[in-house]
Amino acid sequence: MTANSEKLIAFLLYPGLSLLDMIGPYSVLSNLGRGYRTVVVGERVESMPDDFGLGITPHLSIDDVPEPYALIVPGADLATFTTMANDRLMNYIRSAGDKAEVLCSVCTGACILAEAGFLKGRRATTHWAYAPFLEKLGATYVRQRWVEDGKVITAAGVSAGIDLALHLAARFADEAASKAVQLYVEYEPQPPFGGLDWSMANEEAISKASAVNLSERLADMDKVLASKPELLAKLKG
Repeated sequence: MTANSEKLIAFLLYPGLSLLDMIGPYSVLSNLGRGYRTVVVGERVESMPDDFGLGITPHLSIDDVPEPYALIVPGADLATFTTMANDRLMNYIRSAGDKAEVLCSVCTGACILAEAGFLKGRRATTHWAYAPFLEKLGATYVRQRWVEDGKVITAAGVSAGIDLALHLAARFADEAASKAVQLYVEYEPQPPFGGLDWSMANEEAISKASAVNLSERLADMDKVLASKPELLAKLKG
C-alpha cells in the first residue's frame, strides 16, 4: 500500500517476456483508477529486451514493492525457464505472491507460479503448448481463457490476459467500470477468419502454418536449466 492508500497492482518484468502478456492487461488496469495504481517492477530498474528484442524499463525494482495488492506474472517462451532458474525473482514471487490479495499470471507465467508453489492441486490455464509442463509442476490444466481458483487467477495464451484484466476490473471496482474500460480500449475481438481452430493446437500444424517452431524455441531448455537439474528432470519427466 502506498502512502496515499492506493493499492498497487504490480506487473513483473523480466528479460525475454512476451510483451502483449503484460501490455494488454496493463492497458486495461491502468485505466481503472478508483484507488488502484499499476506499476511495472523488475529485478533492476534498467532496460530489458522483450521476446522480440524491444527494450522495456520497469518503473521500480522488486525491492521497492515488497507487498503489492496484486501481483501479475506475464509469460514468455524460453525466458519462462530462465526466470524459473533466477533465484532472486522466484524468491520475490514467492514472498510477494504469498502476501498479495490477488495473484495472477498470463500465458506461461502460470508455469512460473507453479514452480513457485502456488498452483499445487489448483485448476489453472496457460498457453496450450505449455500445458504438459504446467501439469508436471503440479497444476490441473483447464483449457479456458482464464481460470480462478482461490486467490490465484491464470489466463491462457497472450491475448487472454486482456480478458483476465477485465475480470479483475469488475472485481476491483464493478461490472460497469469493467465495461467502461473495455469500451475505452475498444476491445471487441472480431478476427478476420473466425475463432480458433483447435485441431491446429499441435507443433506440426503450427510449424506448417507459420514461422513458429516450438521445438527450436524449447531446444535450449537444457542449457537454461543446467543449474536446476531437479527442475529440469521434473519438466522432462
